[in-house]
Amino acid sequence: MTQKVIEVVGTSKDSFAKAAQAAVGEAAKTVRGIKWAHLESLDMEVEGAKVVRYRATTKIYFDLEK
Repeated sequence: MTQKVIEVVGTSKDSFAKAAQAAVGEAAKTVRGIKWAHLESLDMEVEGAKVVRYRATTKIYFDLEK
């Protein structure tokens, strides 16, 4: 089995989990056979003392078709 890895960034105003789901959902629009997702980094956009957006940089692993 051969896999390819791409990096996708998802964002959410609600949580890291929703940001990660957004990244996987975006990748799934054009990639078939997604097997794994790995959170590479988590970031927050801050305004003043308030978190306004969550960002999840996610590595997406999928099988290459023969």
